[in-house]
Amino acid sequence: MAGKLTAQGAGILLVTANVGSLFEDPENLQKLWLREFCQTVQAHRPQFVAVHCQEVGGKNYEASMTHVDSFIKELLSSDAMKDYNRARVYLDKNYKSQEQFTALGCCYFLHESLKNIQQFDFKAKKFKKVFGKEIHSDALSSASLEKEKFPQDYFPECKWSRKGFIRTRWTLGDCAFDLVNIHLFHDASNLVAWEKSPSVYSGTRQKALGFVLDRITDQRFERLPYFIFGDFNFRLDSKQVIESLCSTATMQTVRSTDTNEVQKLIFRESDNDHKVLLQLEKKLFHYINQDVFRENNGTQLLKFDQELCVFKERLHELDISFPPSYPYSEDSSQGKQYMNTRCPSWCDRILMSSSAKDLILKPENEEKSITYDNIGPNVCMGDHKPVYLYFRLNTGAGKPNANKHKCCVVQ
Repeated sequence: MAGKLTAQGAGILLVTANVGSLFEDPENLQKLWLREFCQTVQAHRPQFVAVHCQEVGGKNYEASMTHVDSFIKELLSSDAMKDYNRARVYLDKNYKSQEQFTALGCCYFLHESLKNIQQFDFKAKKFKKVFGKEIHSDALSSASLEKEKFPQDYFPECKWSRKGFIRTRWTLGDCAFDLVNIHLFHDASNLVAWEKSPSVYSGTRQKALGFVLDRITDQRFERLPYFIFGDFNFRLDSKQVIESLCSTATMQTVRSTDTNEVQKLIFRESDNDHKVLLQLEKKLFHYINQDVFRENNGTQLLKFDQELCVFKERLHELDISFPPSYPYSEDSSQGKQYMNTRCPSWCDRILMSSSAKDLILKPENEEKSITYDNIGPNVCMGDHKPVYLYFRLNTGAGKPNANKHKCCVVQ
């Protein structure tokens, strides 16, 4: 039973999950994922749950999209969700429309104790009460959301990139806010990422995130506090982190005999029999000691996590105390092992505007504490660990007046 909506606000659980791996091995990974997710819901007993998914249907979405419906059905019918009597699920599954396809999914669950909640209709430009459970999929032309794919020229290397954002808008008590699901561009090559600091990919993500922030704060609708959570694909500054990990090493460059292009970089210890510390290729990041990314949850590497610095006036985040969320092994028997494909990084994040941060109630005691953590730290959840934020929302932050909310003054 979730706590009642009181002067202490409403319990909110925000989750971001890149679920691409789940549809490659639905028999094993989906069961583990759902079990860990449900345990998180039961531990915090929120009244409002928002799950933002990326890569719905998986990397081979044409073959795997059929598994999505059964995954959502399992989620909706699970014991942990039985007291959530209203739900809105939005799944962008229409991969045949490549110009619009983002593979994003947004799932919102409303507990039966939550009475005063409404969702915004972007066409009618007003809030409406939420009844029952609805699943919207395919092209997602629903008036209940805004969906955009990034312009093609943002990432010309990838002809049909499934990257973009979805925004929904809610009012809870006297407080209105936006929830934004986002998936930004990845690092296509470790070798290119290593060439300069910051990397060219970091610049592309910066441009795309700026595009989203400008779009959700433009003049078409009233500006509200917003929580933006998804797979930002933020990476540690590759050049800086490699120079730190291999500070005493010598570097060997292996080139293609045909094109003379760099194929591999090998970093060896100067002494100690010239032991190999790191091998770097386009899709290989093989470091000798993975423990460096797990010790103290990898937090000694946070100084190389710099992509948010550009947005420090616009975006806020709670302190990170969990290990890098990507790239974990997809072997269902491995819960803590990273793949040797990329430098482990905090790709999956929950960010917020200044005004949204002000809506988070400071905890009165340990039981109502704010938690920013990952889900399933010891089991395989796919190549991304889901990340969640639990807090209590100040639902009395303003007085509603004809669909206007005084709590919505944006910084």
